[in-house]
Formats: sequence, C-alpha cells, structure tokens
Amino acid sequence: MAMRTKLSLAIFFFFLLALFSNLAFGKCKETEVEEEDPELVTCKHQCQQPQQYTEGDKRVCLQRCDRYHRMKQEREKQIQEETREKKEEESREREEEQQEQHEEQDENPYIFEEDKDFETRVETEGGRIRVLKKFTEKSKLLQGIENFRLAILEARAHTFVSPRHFDSEVVFFNIKGRAVLGLVSESETEKITLEPGDMIHIPAGTPLYIVNRDENDKLFLAMLHIPVSVSTPGKFEEFFGPGGRDPESVLSAFSWNVLQAALQTPKGKLEKLFDQQNEGSIFAISREQVRALAPTKKSSWWPFGGESKPQFNIFSKRPTISNGYGRLTEVGPDDDEKSWLQRLNLMLTFTNITQRSMSTIHYNSHATKIALVIDGRGHLQISCPHMSSRSSHSKHDKSSPSYHRISSDLKPGMVFVVPPGHPFVTIASNKENLLMICFEVNARDNKKFTFAGRHTHINP
Repeated sequence: MAMRTKLSLAIFFFFLLALFSNLAFGKCKETEVEEEDPELVTCKHQCQQPQQYTEGDKRVCLQRCDRYHRMKQEREKQIQEETREKKEEESREREEEQQEQHEEQDENPYIFEEDKDFETRVETEGGRIRVLKKFTEKSKLLQGIENFRLAILEARAHTFVSPRHFDSEVVFFNIKGRAVLGLVSESETEKITLEPGDMIHIPAGTPLYIVNRDENDKLFLAMLHIPVSVSTPGKFEEFFGPGGRDPESVLSAFSWNVLQAALQTPKGKLEKLFDQQNEGSIFAISREQVRALAPTKKSSWWPFGGESKPQFNIFSKRPTISNGYGRLTEVGPDDDEKSWLQRLNLMLTFTNITQRSMSTIHYNSHATKIALVIDGRGHLQISCPHMSSRSSHSKHDKSSPSYHRISSDLKPGMVFVVPPGHPFVTIASNKENLLMICFEVNARDNKKFTFAGRHTHINP
C-alpha cells in the first residue's frame, strides 16, 4: 500500500511539473506523433523501471501517462486555437485601420484644414494667395458646389497686388486690414476703399489691382470665385495685364507684329514696357505711391453706373439676431439693395458666438453653407446620413437611415461645409468668441429650421 502511494505521488509530481511547464511556454508541434513525444516516452520509461512495482501499478502508471498526454494535447490545441484567433483579430484590426486611413477624407468630407487643403498659388516677400482645393476633390458629396472656389489673399503693409482679371465672378470679403481696389475701365480707374467687414462683388473679366494702404497691419481678403466657363467647372484662372514678365503678361502670348498693330506702338517701346515690372505679383510700394493710388473723389461704380456705394459692411449692418450668447447678421438675395446677391443666388452671413455659448441645432432648407473661421476657437458637429458607420448597418434595418456624427475642433483659417437638410451646431470655446463668415450658396427661398428655442438662433 505504501509502495502504491509513493508511486502515485511520484507520478503526480511529474505530471504537475510537466503540465505547468507546458502552460508557461505554450509550445506544441502538431506534426509530432504520440510515441515521439519526449515527455510521454520519459513518463512510460519511468513506469517500467522500478522492479518493486507490481504489474497493476505499472498499468495505472501507464494509464496516467496516457491521460496526461491527452490533457497536454487538448491544452496545446486550445492554446493553438487561441493564438490563431488572436492573430486573425490583430489582422482584422490592421485591415480596418488601413481602410480607415484610406477613407479618412470621406470620414470628414465637410472639414478643410488650413495647412492640408489649401494650395499656394502665389508667394512673394510681399504676400501670398492660397486657394482651397476643389470641393469635389474632398468628397463626391459636395458636387452641388463643385463650381465654387475659395481663395485667401495675404498682403503685407504697403504692398501692391498687380493688375489682373479673372474668368470668374468674385465676391471679396475684407477680413482684416485696409485696402484699395482699383477697377480699370477703358476711360478711367474706379478706386474703392475697403474696411474690415466690407464685401464687394467683382464681375468676371473686370481688370483690378489691390493695395494694402495700412502702414503696419497685413491685409487679409477672402475671395469666393464662381467660374463662368461651363467647360471647366470649378476651375478659374487669373490673367495679368501688360507691364512685366514676373508676373508674365497675358499679352506675351501674341507675336510682336500683332502687338505693334493692335497697340499702335513700336516694338522697342513694347519691350521696354514688358520689362518694367519684374518684382512678382505682390510687392512693396512707397507711402507716396499708396497715397497716389487712394481715391480722391466719390465713386460711381462704373460697371453698373449711378452714384452708389458698391460695397457694404456686414459688421455694421443690424444683426438678424442678437442676445447675450452671440450675434447673427445676414444679407441675402431678398435684400433689394444688393442685386448682385440675387443674381448670384448667394447669402452672406456673419456669426459671432460668445465664449462658452453655442448655436442651436439647425439646418438650411436650400442653402449650402461654406463657412470660414476668421477668429477664435470652437467645435463643430454635423449629423450626416451619407456617412453611416459600418456598425450602424449591422444594428439597423437597411431600409431605415442611420446617422453619423462628423465633428471637428475649429480654429482660424479652417473651412467647413454644411449641405442643406443637415442639422449642425457650432460651439465657442471656454476662452474665446467664435467668429465665422459664411457664403451660403443657392440661398433663394432658403429657410432655417431649428430644433430648440422658439425664435432664437443662439442659445447657451
């Protein structure tokens, strides 16, 4: 009896040691057959060695060896299955992560970063012009505004932006600084001053130059381009007049014979004219030159005629809504004094949300909002039915829509788009007011619908 007990304890401790060894390392080889397992061979060899064991003890010992071996195989198989499942899960996660990276643009189709989505077209010591990529390059969901482009002009103090014209209608908004626009006609140059908040429409093909008349501050102009060419929607070009090779004059494409005949000027004078300006399209000028370019009389706004002021200031206009949480100012197609807004089917809005406040959740019935953050920081959330997550499809009936939250922090220079029917909310940060200027496209007959409040647009 004592011998059997000693045998059982010896086998028990051997099995226990071997079992823990396999649990710790989890090693197994599927290709090994039973008699090749070194632990099984060792176990059976030990059962056969002691001469004092009875045949019954040896059978019990061998049975326990077989039982341990089966347990070991089952455990190894379990570990193998867990390892395989873990690898498959890690592989799926990597694939999903890669897919999310490829779809990153579509995950935020309405958000445009200043440092990622703007292209620098012109850059000199005097300033630069940056153009936002085509909206449809970001997402096919923005096909409705494919023909609109947004550009930002920055010009240092006392700089001159060379004369040019565009093959697009242009709406200027003066974000910061004091400018002079020179609109060139055959008989005269109309000079118009712009203050911060001023907006003006420049018809396609109108030659113009720009001057930053401020002695200290930079000039920042937002320009909404609406190309007129039906063959190249969403593309616009600028054409520089005579007077230089940097920027290159549009007339340089013509032969000298044609230029001499058309301008009634000898070739030598034309060559001298073309060599006059080679400082780039934005360059510094003197204080005396700035004064010479400033308006000296009341403007008549020659493209339309009449003694009327061509620009209006949205900052000084009476707000549509104003309370302790912010202010909303709108100028739209229904404003009889602004016929160009009617023709372009455009509404211009300025929103100033007080710090720690937010707009109510609302949406436009017809208009697509193109918003530029001009100051402050905040947060944006949009509800979108086109970007439903993969998990949403598994939880909901495919016949019913599901909605994806598109969100982003906001800072100066960022642009976001809100299509019609899409509820959204903008929130100011705890420390700064959030200021935005918005171009609302297809604004005729547009209505704003809110989900909170009776008449107010801005809530705490």
